[in-house]
Amino acid sequence: MGVSLLLLVLLVTIIYLFASIKIVRQGYHYTVEYFGRYTTTAQPGFNFYPAFLYRVGRKVNMMEQVLDIPGQEIITKDNAMISTDGVVFFQVLDAAKAAYEVNDLYNAILNLVTTNLRTVMGSMDLDETLSKRDEINARLLVVIDDATTPWGIKITRVEIKDIRPPQDIVNAMARQMKAEREKRANILDAEGARASEILRSEGEKQGQILQAEGRKEAAFLDAEAREREAQAEAKATEMVSQAIAGGNAQAINYFVAQDYVKAVEKFATSPNAKTILFPVEATQLIGTLGGIGALAREAFGDTAQTFSPPPPPPRKGPFDNRDE
Repeated sequence: MGVSLLLLVLLVTIIYLFASIKIVRQGYHYTVEYFGRYTTTAQPGFNFYPAFLYRVGRKVNMMEQVLDIPGQEIITKDNAMISTDGVVFFQVLDAAKAAYEVNDLYNAILNLVTTNLRTVMGSMDLDETLSKRDEINARLLVVIDDATTPWGIKITRVEIKDIRPPQDIVNAMARQMKAEREKRANILDAEGARASEILRSEGEKQGQILQAEGRKEAAFLDAEAREREAQAEAKATEMVSQAIAGGNAQAINYFVAQDYVKAVEKFATSPNAKTILFPVEATQLIGTLGGIGALAREAFGDTAQTFSPPPPPPRKGPFDNRDE
């Protein structure tokens, strides 16, 4: 009997010891209650709390967790209906507050995010909700993190996953985008045509300037040539005048012969002249040419030889005898 009683006591003791040992897994904290009142938090590893006096109240997950926000309908500031959903990342920092400061922590966070999401996006226009997701996420993070601080948790991130406007608004936005792109294309075409016209006008302007400068240069050169020709003519006239003043009459014959040769040259090169008739006085040209030769010989100092032009043939009258 005594042995049986001893074995029974030993068995109860072993069961009591095993019931008092609390092994906490990594990433979790257990709240320990003494007759229903929170006393301490069991850390990961081996913990011993006398059974029947202490018990585990809540097993709190201390790792960062993700909570999905279900899709919901939101009316924007400009009365556009949109559907949106998102996710919330949070982590429990104080297991006791998360266990005893709020009832159903996950449901509380979900409702808090949903209401604030409606508040933030409802105060913005449709275009702002589509283009300012970062701003929406930042505002939600600040508001929700501040509201959940008494619960012993930290909101690390809030992300809007998708924003779905109605189909008619999507179609209108597509038409608007197409019109905007066509507008930009037309503007670019107009700017290109404008630049082309400007370049063409600049080119024509430069061409006209160069042509004017060329005409100016040519006129200057022509004027210079005429000036030099006039100077040469004046020099020749001066020399002839000096020769005439010195009693040399052959200089006059030089000028007369020069003009006479030019006149005869025009007759010879005329395309309409088939036959050229020279007057009898044309024979006097030979005498003039002889005068030119005399001038040349005088210029070179050769005065030994002289050239006397033959006399012109006598002109016969109507009563002269033809047989003579």
